[in-house]
Amino acid sequence: MADTVNSPAARLHELLVALLTDGAAVSVPVHDAPSSLARDVPGAPQSADAITGLHDVIARAAALGPEGTWLVAAGHATLGGLALAHGQADQVVFHLDAAVTAGFNDCVALHVAPIRPLHHDPRFRALYQRMRVTQADLDEFFWLHREMQIMTRDAQNASVENIGRLDTGVSLLPQAPIPTREPDTAGVLITRIDLAATQTALRQAALKAEFQRSSGNTSLSLIDDSWDDSLARRDAWHAEELESRRERAAAARAFVERPDAGTVLIPCPPLGSITYPG
Repeated sequence: MADTVNSPAARLHELLVALLTDGAAVSVPVHDAPSSLARDVPGAPQSADAITGLHDVIARAAALGPEGTWLVAAGHATLGGLALAHGQADQVVFHLDAAVTAGFNDCVALHVAPIRPLHHDPRFRALYQRMRVTQADLDEFFWLHREMQIMTRDAQNASVENIGRLDTGVSLLPQAPIPTREPDTAGVLITRIDLAATQTALRQAALKAEFQRSSGNTSLSLIDDSWDDSLARRDAWHAEELESRRERAAAARAFVERPDAGTVLIPCPPLGSITYPG
């Protein structure tokens, strides 16, 4: 069966989720900058598997021609993130150069803390200066990265709030909708996949912890004569209220394109002039 862009895109999402998730270490993954350029790397075996998978995505996407070029860029950007995590500066520059050639233009991502030391590298500065973006796409890049940060904080807060809950309900982690506007540059699609992978990884980790808590409470309620059903009901009500608040907040955060945002390609803001959303 002939490959389509959906297949390597789904595979990339799967690989990014795996890189973001370290189930053996924490119940909710935590990242200072959860993007393809700032991946936590749980262990060498997983990294090796991811590298193999990313090269496969690049090869399959390249075979699709222009339609798959943005996935080639996404694969190289993520390989650059893995190289960054291992302190391999030359490989970071190599993969970012290939990513920019294939259409990567997320200048916001290139201002995450781990990559700032490369700002003084002439090779990095040269590839950065090649990138072009529209104001409308730049607005979305800022929104996408800010949403990754908000999702991570929401997951951390929910994890703390659920400690000691006696009810057996399972709370989801509400998510803002991913923008569906037609971007001016295909590079936006790369960061949308980053956000989608972050949402998936955080929700999977949260649900895993929730099911463990729920099943544990169910067992305790059957064997513990001192189990407080009234407190469990209060916990359930409180959890539902918190989840409703998060659902409303997530819906209110939906990206809204500015009607006056420019759609003409312009150079990215000067290197070092962007403050990464926090």
